[in-house]
Amino acid sequence: MSAGTARSPGRPPFPGMVWIPAGGFRMGSDHHYPEEAPAHDVEVAGFWIDRTPVTNAQFRNFVKATGYRTLAEQPANPAHYPGANQERLAPASIVFVPPPGPLGPGSHYRWWQYLAGANWRHPEGPGSSIKRREQHPVVHVAWEDVLAYASWCGKQLPTEEEWERAAWGGLCNTEFAWGEELYPGGVPLANTFQGDFPHHNSRLDGYERTSPVGSFPANGYGLVDMIGNVWEWTNSWYGQHQQSTGACCADAALAKAREASIDSHSQHGEQPRKVVKGGSYLCAPSYCRRYRPAARMAQGLDTSTGHMGFRCVVRPSELATL
Repeated sequence: MSAGTARSPGRPPFPGMVWIPAGGFRMGSDHHYPEEAPAHDVEVAGFWIDRTPVTNAQFRNFVKATGYRTLAEQPANPAHYPGANQERLAPASIVFVPPPGPLGPGSHYRWWQYLAGANWRHPEGPGSSIKRREQHPVVHVAWEDVLAYASWCGKQLPTEEEWERAAWGGLCNTEFAWGEELYPGGVPLANTFQGDFPHHNSRLDGYERTSPVGSFPANGYGLVDMIGNVWEWTNSWYGQHQQSTGACCADAALAKAREASIDSHSQHGEQPRKVVKGGSYLCAPSYCRRYRPAARMAQGLDTSTGHMGFRCVVRPSELATL
């Protein structure tokens, strides 16, 4: 990597953005979940990325300026869900509801509820609010919502490769984004789930659900909350690592990758799926060890949840179009 690519090309295009220098890294893992394999070498051009996930306050500014209504705030289109009853078509989103006690083997749907009235303003459904949570990450945002926000503020969504490079913070070949231990010295370095999942969160890290952005140490690039707190959308279609396609490829390749991302046997049915990264406050050693930069998950375009957010990027090559 030359010194020219390592150095920022100038001031950030927007406040609160951090320069990630061009360079290579080892993406993925051969030692964890199968969808992370194969580990492979990747080169990424330099780009700016938001220091934090988009917050409730930032998203509220967007809504005030545009009058935008998120997918979760609108009734579902019955044409998209033939046979669904009217109750399931009401404005709603997916909320984590911890059970009263331990659960035996079975479907994880037992701790998720599709809850009418849940949306970014009401993260746990009617009666909840974002009051005093202005600096928490916005949640219950589906793919069309994050695209609308990014377009409004003149930014883009990161590819999976960009996101993972940024999450490592300059480290490599370690188990976690900060080193080899999940809790170095017994201290959590990200907002994840401690205790007996899913019914008892000990809150060793201080939080039951989302936390204010920046509550945990920044990585080597100065970015916060890349791991834990909320999953983050990327612009890459879900597929095998070397088949996933982000924003950089020809239209035909993107269309093919979009189609290949569909898995009718998954919980997303016929919906195309994007890669999401970083894990969330619900990742626990006994259930979801995806609090690592290499971890990835598929998310349907029409799905919003209480543990899904995003951050944006700007690429120097695209500045001329802003």
